[in-house]
Amino acid sequence: MLKDITVGQYYPADSPMHRLNPRVKLLASLAFLAAVFIISGVWGYALAVAMTAAVIAASRVPVPYLFRGLRSILFMLLFTVALNVFFTPGDDVVFSLWGLRATASGVAVAARTCVRLTLIIVGSSLLTLTTTSIELTDAIEFSLKPFRPVGVPAHEIAMMMTIALRFIPTLTEELDKIMKAQAARGADFDTGGLIRKAKSFVPVLVPLFVSAFRRADELATAMEARCYRGGVGRTRMRPSRLYRRDYIAIVLAAFAFTAMIAAGRIG
Repeated sequence: MLKDITVGQYYPADSPMHRLNPRVKLLASLAFLAAVFIISGVWGYALAVAMTAAVIAASRVPVPYLFRGLRSILFMLLFTVALNVFFTPGDDVVFSLWGLRATASGVAVAARTCVRLTLIIVGSSLLTLTTTSIELTDAIEFSLKPFRPVGVPAHEIAMMMTIALRFIPTLTEELDKIMKAQAARGADFDTGGLIRKAKSFVPVLVPLFVSAFRRADELATAMEARCYRGGVGRTRMRPSRLYRRDYIAIVLAAFAFTAMIAAGRIG
């Protein structure tokens, strides 16, 4: 399950999505996430799913690899669906299970919530899978530039967010190594109830935090050795420019998001 986390990883490929400007991809991803929360009708979700499928095809990221990230939140999805199905008030009872009544309105809410979470995870994964760390940092810094006059450190915030995002697969790999090492020494992480499994993970947290602080210290030392002093006076070897394909992508994204929201109000 630890290897199923795809958020924060980069998948190298030569695709139209990889060649897009990172600023366009970041703003389009934020607009997509906002649109997912705005729409509520069936047709709106259908267009959102169709748009996501088109982006996946354009990114050339293998579908099994992309949807592998959903395994890590499968329990949360099932738990959320169960809560909405059985605890949404209503008189339109569909079926009963163990004394709990499932209503039609609850099933509808559960379906919308499940689709929303899936689209959010897939959309976020597509951004990081098609954008390198440096490109993502530049895109976040560009998005925060309008807030510089009020004292917002755009470059520092962008750097911290990108490092935190890229540390997800690193810490996941480190956690997997620690669990395998402790399992080889007799630790049991699979048997027992939920409380026992939670207690078995406590000894893993200490070496994980130690490793995280050690990696953070090594990263800080490496940045200082390369004379990193923040964004003041910083130049770029490849300045970010918008090309014709980027303007086309902006127009297509704006049209798609508008259609999603309009269709969501109809269904």
